[in-house]
Amino acid sequence: MPLLTPIIAGPTAGGKSALAVALALRVRAGALASHAIKDAEIVTADAFQVYRWMDIGTAKPTPAERCGVVHHLIDIVEPTERFSVSQWLAAATEAIAGVRARGNLPIVVGGTHLYVKALLDGLFEGPGADGPLRAELLALPRAVLRAELERIDPVAAARLHPNDLRRTVRAIEIYRLTGRPISELQTQWDQIRSDTPPEFLTVLLDWPVEAINRRINERVRQMMARGLEAETQGLLARGVLGPQAREALGYKQLARAMETGRAIGDAVEEIKIETRRFGKNQRTWLRRLRTTPGVMCLEVAGDRPPDLEGWASLVVQRLCLVGRA
Repeated sequence: MPLLTPIIAGPTAGGKSALAVALALRVRAGALASHAIKDAEIVTADAFQVYRWMDIGTAKPTPAERCGVVHHLIDIVEPTERFSVSQWLAAATEAIAGVRARGNLPIVVGGTHLYVKALLDGLFEGPGADGPLRAELLALPRAVLRAELERIDPVAAARLHPNDLRRTVRAIEIYRLTGRPISELQTQWDQIRSDTPPEFLTVLLDWPVEAINRRINERVRQMMARGLEAETQGLLARGVLGPQAREALGYKQLARAMETGRAIGDAVEEIKIETRRFGKNQRTWLRRLRTTPGVMCLEVAGDRPPDLEGWASLVVQRLCLVGRA
């Protein structure tokens, strides 16, 4: 049986990228030589690291942090462009196939869990966009749209931020077109499992809430120290921060502050709050994923730094164990 492709998932600021590099370096050092695998390449599953010029705010690994490991699906789209989950899935599938064809181990890593979900289970096939209906919905005040979503699909409303106009409109659009809430359709999608043998080993990093929140706050502080404010200002000055790219945490809050004259310090506190909220949403998804058979959970105790080398060794052991089955 061929080795599974590891997918490293977990909360933002949880050390996923560093673990992926540690695992790749262990493979390069010969950990999987008995399986005729000499190297590893990383396939990134991040909705904003795909954008060029958005480096600091997306926590894009620097060349030094990549340690010479090849990374795919970073810096492939201009920040003026839109980029969909279907585009990512097609690109990721091609990249994984290419890595395997070279006799190397692909390692998927990233915090965009919709991308990971699509890779594991395929895309959720909702109805296509309805131009006139969407235009009608976009013409309504946000408060009206929010009230409508809460009425037709309280589950989706609880999950979506009130300012998430794009997903709110999409949820209402799907209800109008199908007569069924998007949360119900997505639940059915969750229950669809393939009968084919698994291709992936899902590795989850599990942090205590208080510890990961402290790491999030520290990451935001470090991003500001590294120049996130200047990076955002440069994107705005060049007019290249498109509608989708500017939704990225950090850029969104700073851009709004710069355009309205709001204090940057207030925007930084908002970044921390919104990133912690994003982390909470991630934990909800991760709890659901933990119930999937074969998932490998790596738990962090307290505030101790991640044991990257130890974790990488455990992942290699699991890959070899499954590969012999």
